Amino acid sequence: MHPARMLAASLSLIWLAPSAWAEPETSQPSVFDEATERARALAEGAYEERNGTLPEALQNIDYDVYRSIRFRSEQALWEDQALFSVQLFHAGFLFGQPVKINLIEDGEIRSLPFDAAFFRYDGDAASLANEDLSGSGYSGFRLHYPLNREDYRDEFLVFQGASYFRMVGRDQGYGLSARGLAIDTASSGGEEFPAFREFWLFQPEPDATSMEIVALLDSPSVAGAYHFNVHTGDQIKVDVEARLFARRDVNKLGLAPLTSMFMFGDVSPYPEDDFRPQVHDSQGLLMHTHAGEWIWRPLGNPRELRISRLHDENPQGFGLVQRERDFDDYLDLESRYERRPSHWITPLDDWGPGGLELVEIPSDSETNDNIVTYWVPEEPLRADEERTFRYRIATFDANRPEEPLASVVRTRQGWGAIPGQSDPPPRSRRQFVVDFRGEELSTLHDTHPVAATLDVSSGEFHELQVHRLPDGETWRATFRLEPDGDSPTDMRLKLTLRDHPLTETWNYVWNPNELR
Repeated sequence: MHPARMLAASLSLIWLAPSAWAEPETSQPSVFDEATERARALAEGAYEERNGTLPEALQNIDYDVYRSIRFRSEQALWEDQALFSVQLFHAGFLFGQPVKINLIEDGEIRSLPFDAAFFRYDGDAASLANEDLSGSGYSGFRLHYPLNREDYRDEFLVFQGASYFRMVGRDQGYGLSARGLAIDTASSGGEEFPAFREFWLFQPEPDATSMEIVALLDSPSVAGAYHFNVHTGDQIKVDVEARLFARRDVNKLGLAPLTSMFMFGDVSPYPEDDFRPQVHDSQGLLMHTHAGEWIWRPLGNPRELRISRLHDENPQGFGLVQRERDFDDYLDLESRYERRPSHWITPLDDWGPGGLELVEIPSDSETNDNIVTYWVPEEPLRADEERTFRYRIATFDANRPEEPLASVVRTRQGWGAIPGQSDPPPRSRRQFVVDFRGEELSTLHDTHPVAATLDVSSGEFHELQVHRLPDGETWRATFRLEPDGDSPTDMRLKLTLRDHPLTETWNYVWNPNELR
């Protein structure tokens, strides 16, 4: 992903059984406890901007220069001592504020000073090899592990920029991002971007398949201590506990935010001037509610900023999903969108009442992350308040294994006119086509009385029908929507058999102002 692709991101927090994260019994506080006290002390004082100045040679470098600075893989931390190894990112370009990195080895903590010998300065960056870069610091780090092959350590988890982090599972490529915390996203007063200032990396045992990281976060409104427990496997799972301390009131606290990109896809009302049929890192938002309902919301690239919220209490999970996994769905040999990961958030304690907010931002470039989602507690975070949140963030491909229902595989929409009609309706009348596949639904014969249930918040719908498609596994629901003037219509659709739900709930908001 281009380093400039930053707009919003995600907060990771999770519950760990005490045996999973507790330090050995000792009279000394754990590193996480010490970071917690640091965060508490920060929140009790005034926020201090980080005003460290990079060496002059790094202050105005561009993307081409920055991408020519390469870490020497043979210098990776713990390269010959564990399955995990760590490589570092140089400061410069968008990353002007270095982070402090500490290593915990054999129970001892040591700070890792900047060393230019860790890097190669190739191509456009060649002139930097002759500069004094002492004190530059590191902008972040990445973890490597033999994820896909035993004889090669793949990069699979990156921490760099504010509180952003990205991860991939087996046979996946980077796409969406996560972040430590979101504050006042899409608010009139502007968004605040908390940042990790310091990390502690625990050296894993030689054959360990998990690794611990502690981080210190700070921002004008909130300071926090984070504990990450990284688990490898087919899919990556990161258990996180975040202890937050408020300096001042936070109107909108965004927990577990995920940020992604959607340019155009199957629900876009108009084809793009592009050879590719779809361009997106994530196709939809999936939510598993406290009551057990599974809700699928296709993403869009609206003409105007769009914010919506799904209300719930103690949600079971949510995530951004890239469902279509075939090359033919995208036809992009460079970006390989079919390999982009999906991310799932599982709260591991009660988050109480609130809502899952989805922000869709107009974008004219696939280099912009224009999709953001996060959980907003109903109760705002007040000055001097302390809260702890825990959850698991996990990678996956197309579907959640625990979902027992058929899922949405396609959404299409277009003008609801009948071909050849002498007096066609206005273009605001739309026809929607929603295809479902999987689980019990795909085993049914076309004689089974599969029915559709559709609710709309405004306007009227007509000609609601259900048909099995020729592949024998996919079922299609179609209907025509007559919106109420310029008012948006919130729609909810699912298929049932004798009132028994067969599918997740398709949820989409159609706004007539999307017509061009």
